[in-house]
Amino acid sequence: MSALADRQGYSEGRRRGGLRISYADLKRGTLWLLTACSGIALIEPSPYEFVFLITLFVFALTGIRFSQKLVPMALLLLLYNIGGVISLIPWMAEEESVRFTAVSVYLMITAIFLAAIMAEDPLARLEILRKGYLFAAWYAGLAALLGYFDVGGLASVFTRSARAAGTFKDPNVLGPFLVVPIVYTLQHVLTGRLGLVRGFLVMSVPLMAVFLSFSRGAWGNLAGSALLMVGLMFLTAPNAPRRARIVVLTLSALVLVVAALLIALSFENIRSIFEVRASLDQSYDQGVTGRFGSQLRSIPLLLEAPNGFGPLRFRWYFPEDPHNVYVNAFASYGWLGGLSYLALIAITCYAGWKLVFTRSPWQNHAIALWSVLFVTILQGVQIDTDHWRHFYLMFGLIWGLAVLRPPAPSAR
Repeated sequence: MSALADRQGYSEGRRRGGLRISYADLKRGTLWLLTACSGIALIEPSPYEFVFLITLFVFALTGIRFSQKLVPMALLLLLYNIGGVISLIPWMAEEESVRFTAVSVYLMITAIFLAAIMAEDPLARLEILRKGYLFAAWYAGLAALLGYFDVGGLASVFTRSARAAGTFKDPNVLGPFLVVPIVYTLQHVLTGRLGLVRGFLVMSVPLMAVFLSFSRGAWGNLAGSALLMVGLMFLTAPNAPRRARIVVLTLSALVLVVAALLIALSFENIRSIFEVRASLDQSYDQGVTGRFGSQLRSIPLLLEAPNGFGPLRFRWYFPEDPHNVYVNAFASYGWLGGLSYLALIAITCYAGWKLVFTRSPWQNHAIALWSVLFVTILQGVQIDTDHWRHFYLMFGLIWGLAVLRPPAPSAR
């Protein structure tokens, strides 16, 4: 129905002699704008929220299909958020808690929508989303660099505690956000879509911004995601020459990155912050009152609280937020939300690993997305990822691709 409407819209434009824009072009344009706006998180609501509503409206008017195979994902997301609403009830008078729950519901809708749109034109839509994301990564990265080096006095806007934050409020969110386009670009180098030097230039600004965010989580996310992507590309390569190319180009890219890192560390102001941030022995992580100690001490209390502590109420019991998405699932969404989230992550891992080893036209996209999403899932033990927009973007796209039936070999 949607594809027919696209063709009819294009034909109507030709008959009238007007602007020849098909429904498919309109949809792709709004999808590009959606990810292109995703790098702005300094204001709330952000442009991403408004553009998503426009995108949802465009697809609702021009046609969108929802696969029944997406029901398990949608149902578990719904149960997760129902748990959050139940947990919110005693704290309805607190504006911050209400906003937290509303954002969770909104992100659930974005994930379901992004999964649903993969039912049609998946390759073109994935490419347009990727290009928009790369655009966002560049301006967010440029803002981070301008802020870090205090160009035009922008340090007060684009840095936090001498760390590059760019167009994000938190360096620990900026860094992981930039990992997706970096991994995609590296994959394009490995597959020959980009030369090594050109690829390094494309990823240069986001890569420098990740480094200058001085986020240990982002560094680990990037390293783990890149290694996983390279490993999956090697394992799924169709022949020995392709595998040899992957090895050679990976080693070459590694040499370039190490050289750039050594140059950056030659500057005293960068090296001094790096030495502090690179240490795994941080004061706020230590002891029973540290981050991990608080997580462990919260478990007995949560086992006695079926509705959790309430949205954003963990900090009322312990010195700070849980910094663990799984603990937070039980603390802010209760037992119903916590168990639903664990089940959702489990079946997502099954679907994601199956997807990346299935031959299809979108296999490379799946490998790039899953490499980052899986590492982000693991990273959830040391940071709250439940309100990261790019997490729900990857989550929805992986589910959308996982339920697609690959075309017959003769049709590829």
